[in-house]
Amino acid sequence: MLVSQIQQQANDLGIRGAKMRKGDLIRAIQSAEGNAACFGAEWRFSCSQMDCTWREDCLKKNPG
Repeated sequence: MLVSQIQQQANDLGIRGAKMRKGDLIRAIQSAEGNAACFGAEWRFSCSQMDCTWREDCLKKNPG
């Protein structure tokens, strides 16, 4: 997902994070949605959340 799309989603949730890094912004979105703020966690490769919005980006070598 593009950073501009992530910023728009955060803005829609009332998160003001224009200067936040991508990973921090995604974790803020996860928290605002009531989910675990786990994007980029060390254990991400054994994550069982197959329907997570952020899964594809999270599983990259350097997710952000």
